[in-house]
Parts: sequence; C-alpha cells; structure tokens
Amino acid sequence: MASCATGTEAAIRAAACRDGDAASHLKLISVLVIFLTSVFGISGPVLLARYFHGKPLYDKAVLVIKCFAAGVILSTSLVHVLPEAFESLADCQVSSRHPWKDFPFAGLVTLIGVITALLVDLTASEHMGHGGSGGGMEYIPVGEAVGGLEMKEGKFGADLEIQERNEEEIVKMKQRLVSQVLEIGIIFHSVIIGVTMGMSQNQCTIRPLIAALSFHQIFEGLGLGGCIAQAGFRAGTVVYMCLMFAVTTPLGIVLGMMIFAATGYDDQNPNALIMEGLLGSLSSGILIYMALVDLIALDFFHNKMLTTAGDSGSKLKKLCFVALVLGSASMSLLALWA
Repeated sequence: MASCATGTEAAIRAAACRDGDAASHLKLISVLVIFLTSVFGISGPVLLARYFHGKPLYDKAVLVIKCFAAGVILSTSLVHVLPEAFESLADCQVSSRHPWKDFPFAGLVTLIGVITALLVDLTASEHMGHGGSGGGMEYIPVGEAVGGLEMKEGKFGADLEIQERNEEEIVKMKQRLVSQVLEIGIIFHSVIIGVTMGMSQNQCTIRPLIAALSFHQIFEGLGLGGCIAQAGFRAGTVVYMCLMFAVTTPLGIVLGMMIFAATGYDDQNPNALIMEGLLGSLSSGILIYMALVDLIALDFFHNKMLTTAGDSGSKLKKLCFVALVLGSASMSLLALWA
C-alpha cells in the first residue's frame, strides 16, 4: 500500500528501486516462469486423475485432491484476495476521496460476488432439474404394483437404471458448472495479479514476487485442476481450461506493461487501486461462495463416500479433512511473501 507521507530515507530507497528497464527485464522473465509453473500446477491433478482412472482408488483419490483444492481456494479468497482488495481501497490516495471514504465498498462488492455466484448456481440447478425430470421412474399405483409385480419387474428395474444414470449426469453437470465458475473467479484474480505486476516499476518489489507468485500459481493450479479432474470434461475442454488458467497471469503482466506505456499509470495510481480493489472484491465473493457451498459443504455433507456409516467412511472423512487443512495452510503460508 502506498504511503501518502513518506520520510526522506524511504523516498530515497523507493527512488533507487524504480528502474523501468530493470523492471521490464524482470517482468519478461516472470511471464515465462509463471506460465510454466501454472501449467505444472493445473496439469498435475488432471494427469493423476487420468492415470488412476478405472483403478479401485480412483474415486477416493479424486475426492481427496478436491478437498485439498477446496482448502487452497478458500484460503486464496480469504487470506490473499480479500485483504488485498480492502488494502487497495483503504489506500490514503483513494480513501481520502468521495465516495470511497464514505462507504466500505470492498465488503459490498464481495457481497455482490457471493450473491452473483448463488444466482448462477440457482439458475443452473433449475435448468438441470428440468432437464432431468423426464427420466424419472414411472408412477405405479400400489394395487397394480402388488397384483402384477412379476409383470412390472423388468420395467421397474429398467426405470431404476435410467433414474440412476440421470442422477449421475446431473451430478456431473453440477461439477462442470462449479469448475467453470471457479475458473472465472480465479481468472479475475489472476488478471489483477498480472496487471498490478505489469504496471509496477519497482524492481525491488518485482524480484521476490516472481518466486512467490510461481508457488502461488502452483497451489492455485492444484486447486482448480482438482475440480476439473472430477468434472469429467472432454479432453479438448480440459486442455482449453488448463491453457486459459496458465496464460491469464502472463497476459495480465503484458497488459499491465501496455497500460503503463500508454498512460503512465503505475500500480500506485488511484484509478489503478480502485479497479484492483473492486475486481478483487468481486473475485473474492465468487471464490468464497464456491469454496464453502459447492466444494466443502457438497462433499462433506452430501457425498455418498463421506456420508456412509462405518470405518471406511469415517477414515475417508478424516483424510479429506486433513487434505482440506493442508490446502488451506499451504496457501495461507504463501501470504508471507505474496
């Protein structure tokens, strides 16, 4: 966060760090490094899921990866994105102006993000419900069912099979929707990171950011990749989604460099801070909703493998909880550097 009143020593240190040529060189290196780490992060869970597909532990392995992913995404939203959004709008260059000093806009836009994600979820669920309504079991009156059980048995079994197929298809459609909305939220966040770094002319800030953002992209990629792996997309869609995630931050860096070249705005310009704060708040709201409702609550309270009574269900639930904590902790730890 920029300070409105800096001491002489701090001003001299800041001036020494502001080197446009050195900063541009570092940013070009970061484009390649961040692209490669993003590819590594997001492709890991997808390739593992392909390798284990059809093997006895496949469903359990994908579920554990997804719980780790949920922890990463929840931590991303609450520890990284939301504090940065509040910090941008609380900067003295912004908070001294109307209307930014009169109302907590970061919280409001986060709320809008949550409600928007809920609206998308409700609309899609209603559409999927109508789509699957024609495949349910045919109603058989009790008298007819008892009197002609043998006659109905074959039809009844076929109807049950059709209903199970429809339920599985609805679950897959839901998982695909979750993956797509998550990618939208993460792309918002990645664009903000990239543009902010691209506009910065401070080489002292950029140098440690390259390493920190590389790890950041690996963990965020693991999170999104875990969700993509479970959704069962076609190969072409998987490649497209992975590529979109991998190129967003590097393209954001290039866009930030272009914005600075065209306008002279750096990452401490009030207009840049306002845009960063608003987009970050919206992204945070989407990610909070998706992590809590569509990942954590859906798996821990509605997944058959975790709600089944017995030792196997209990052990898997504990393993998934540990994966969730590890995902949250690993991403939270990165907040020390990025």
